[in-house]
Amino acid sequence: MGAMTNESRARSFGSAAARYAAHRPSYPPELFDLLVRLTGFPLAGARVADVGAGTGIATALLERRGARVLAVEPGEGMAAEFRRRHPATPLVRADGNRLPLASGCLDLLTYAQSWHWTDPDRAVPEALRVLRPGGALAVWQNDPDVGVEWIAEQQARIEKRFGPGWYINERARSQEGLRFTDHRLWWSRRVPVATHLAKLSTHSLFLIGEPGTDAFLADERALLLQRFPDGWVEEHYVVELNLAVRSG
Repeated sequence: MGAMTNESRARSFGSAAARYAAHRPSYPPELFDLLVRLTGFPLAGARVADVGAGTGIATALLERRGARVLAVEPGEGMAAEFRRRHPATPLVRADGNRLPLASGCLDLLTYAQSWHWTDPDRAVPEALRVLRPGGALAVWQNDPDVGVEWIAEQQARIEKRFGPGWYINERARSQEGLRFTDHRLWWSRRVPVATHLAKLSTHSLFLIGEPGTDAFLADERALLLQRFPDGWVEEHYVVELNLAVRSG
């Protein structure tokens, strides 16, 4: 696999913002129940900043729970799609390394599928600055559940063709001032093969122009339709939640 920097991967999403919004998976309701239980405060009325908000998948779910959410998104294409889908939600163009927020203004700071684009040595001090005492930093993402046979086989095919490291799954690690606890939730969604492949195509490996990705997706479509002749697949995910509460 050719050299792909974090910066070039991060920039790749803007060109596929509409496809990202249409085909990326959401998050299960149990995730937000778990957030309430772990933080000890309700989401209703909570002051939240959702960093790396993208097209607003997590932002919208937080708002449905009654949270007062500010979306933070650095990418022009993603921000434009966010504004199209969520015109009433406040949005600022920034990233987690330098948040344009007042100190102590937040109850909850969230990163859904976006922590790995930050510099933790800068993002953690920023989290400590903007969170009130007792506020929480929540980092989560959907990972393919490789305990499911067909998903493990697909992951193996991708790594065989493009090499390891195609899927970024960096976790938030405890640093001075914030100690993370790790939690997992399992869930699934049933989608057409075409939706699954479209979702796959929104990962940075497939967006950045790596040679052979179009041919791979075509081959994958044939394999999946042979295995699932009704044209539907059950995508299984593990939500990895890392949560840290700011001490007083």
